[in-house]
Amino acid sequence: MNDPISDFLTRLRNASRARLDECVAPHSTLKESIASILKGDGYITDFTVGTDERGHKNLVVKMKYVGGSPVITELQRVSKPGRRLYYRYTEIPRVLNGLGISILSTPKGLMKDQDCRRNKAGGELICKIW
Repeated sequence: MNDPISDFLTRLRNASRARLDECVAPHSTLKESIASILKGDGYITDFTVGTDERGHKNLVVKMKYVGGSPVITELQRVSKPGRRLYYRYTEIPRVLNGLGISILSTPKGLMKDQDCRRNKAGGELICKIW
């Protein structure tokens, strides 16, 4: 697998479109940080770290639905391994004019776009969610 973050976002997108209760993905600290941002912003219900039968760590994400429709309507991977995109805090694009969020990897850790503008921290634009 060349891009584990893209794989994680695709698993979330597919689980929300299939209206699954949970989504299971291999664990990493970056994926756990993305899940905590999604939980804090209300896109998912909860996430836990567990292990499978082989002893490998997994990230179990509980999906969120409102009125039967998924809260996550779209996930887009912006910066890819073939083309990294970096933005200053003044140049960070808005997602659907503020209705969605974008997640950036900054020197201060993973942050959503509003926190980057507030803390004046730019970085690599990981993904957009709405």
